[in-house]
Amino acid sequence: MLGGCSTLQDFFGSSLSKREETVVVPIVERPVEDPIAANHFVLESPQQSVVGVPQVVFAKNSNTLSDLARAYGLGYDELIAANPGVDPWLPGENTPVLLPTQYILPDVPREGIVLNIAAKRLFYFPAVPEGQATIVKTYPIGIGRVGWETPLGVTKVTAKAKDPHWYVPLSVRKEHAELGNPLPSVIPPGPDNPLGHRVLKLEMPGYLIHGTNQPYGVGMRISHGCVRLYPENIEYLYELVDIGESVNIINEPFLMGRVDGEWYLQSHTALEDDVISPEERLENLLEIHNDESGTGLDQDEMDHARAVASVANGVPSRLASNDVDEVLARVRRVRNTVEIDPDAPTLSEVREMIDEAVREADEEEVESM
Repeated sequence: MLGGCSTLQDFFGSSLSKREETVVVPIVERPVEDPIAANHFVLESPQQSVVGVPQVVFAKNSNTLSDLARAYGLGYDELIAANPGVDPWLPGENTPVLLPTQYILPDVPREGIVLNIAAKRLFYFPAVPEGQATIVKTYPIGIGRVGWETPLGVTKVTAKAKDPHWYVPLSVRKEHAELGNPLPSVIPPGPDNPLGHRVLKLEMPGYLIHGTNQPYGVGMRISHGCVRLYPENIEYLYELVDIGESVNIINEPFLMGRVDGEWYLQSHTALEDDVISPEERLENLLEIHNDESGTGLDQDEMDHARAVASVANGVPSRLASNDVDEVLARVRRVRNTVEIDPDAPTLSEVREMIDEAVREADEEEVESM
C-alpha cells in the first residue's frame, strides 16, 4: 500500500511527470512515530526557510478530516487540498491521510505576526534575546469570504480582551431579522459569542484576530474580514502577543525555500477574487528567485515549478526532482492522536456545524470591541 507510483496519483492528486525514480519504503512498513509539534518550530539558522515535515496518519473509522485537521494543527481547507478524493466526512478505517505539516516561511521580515491569507495560516515570530535561535509559531486561520476580504498591509495590535462582548452591528441585526432569526444588540461572553474567548484588535478599523464558537470553520474563507483561530490557539497566542505587536498581512499562494541547499516550492490555491492571476504571481516569484540567487533554475525545474503550482496541494515539493515519490519518501508515518470523545458531536452534527459556519459568517467588524 502506497509503496510505489501506481498509488501516488490517488494519494497526492498529482499528475507530475517523472525524471528520476526514488526508492520508497512502503508507508505500512515504516515505524509509527509520535507526530511533530504542531505549532512550534526553532530555526537552526537565520537562513532556514522551511520548517516541519510532511506526515501521514491512518484514519480511524469515526474520524472526519475536521477531526484530524484540528488534532494536527491544520485547517480544514489545508487537509482537503492535500487529500483530493478522500471523503472529508468519513475517510474510512485505515485510510492514509496526508498531513501537510511542512511549511515554507513567507519571505518577509521575521517579526511579530505574519498572516498569509492565501495559505490561510498565521506565523508568529516572538522576540528572543540576542544570540538565541529564532522561533516561529504557526496556526491555521479562517479569513474573510469573497466580498468581505481580509485586508492586506502592515498594521499592529492596539488592544486585547478576554471574554469580549459582541456589539452586533445594525446591518447584522437587520439581516438576521429578515431571516427570522433576530439577534440582540449585545451578545455577552459565552458559547453563543462568535468572537470566542480572546480578541486581538488591530489598528485597521474594524478588524480583529479572535477565537470562535465555530471551530469547524477554521481554515476556511468564512468571516467578514476578521481572522479567527481555534480556541486553544488564540488563548495561547493571546498570552504571548503584546499591544503594539506588528502584524503583516500578505497574500502569497506560492512560496519558495531551501532545504539542504535545494529549492522547494509550496503551492496553495489562489484566492478566487485575487486581482493578480496565479500565473503572474508564479512567474514573478520565479523571476525574483532567479535574480536573487544568480544561478537560476534550469528548464526542468521551471517546468516542475509550474506543475507543482497547478496541483496546489500545499505540500512543498523539491524542484530538482520531477518524481512525486520524493515527497512520499519524506513522509513521516505518525500515530493517530484523535481521541474518541463519547460526548463528541455525531457525523451529521459535524456536517451541520461546518455548513452553518459557512452559511453564517461572523459579522464582528467595527463595533466588536
